Amino acid sequence: MSSLNKVMLIGNLTRDPELKKTQGGASLSEIGLAVNRTRKNDQGERINETTFIDITVWGKTAENVAKYLKKGRSVLIEGRLQLDSWQDQQTGQTRNKLRVIGENVQFLGGNQENADKNPDSDSYREAA
Repeated sequence: MSSLNKVMLIGNLTRDPELKKTQGGASLSEIGLAVNRTRKNDQGERINETTFIDITVWGKTAENVAKYLKKGRSVLIEGRLQLDSWQDQQTGQTRNKLRVIGENVQFLGGNQENADKNPDSDSYREAA
């Protein structure tokens, strides 16, 4: 049976993206996304919850994200989940962290300062 690993998120950037290069010269940008959810508790009161998600984008998408996006900007991100594992140097225990690998980033409302400089910059997709 085949499986599916697909994520779609809409939220706001928690920090300015920073462009990095791997030793092999590949571009990447790690961004934080805050995704809000409103629900009702057992008493019927509305509760706002925020989930913070780490996202990595690669290639031209990473370059455009770093160039045009700033903290607070609203985006839609399509991607896949990836589990990162590493050995904690202090405790020796294996640690795990779930992150999203962003494959398509669409710039939504919010800060138009940089978008006005490049009106075609509202959507970037990583080449397959």
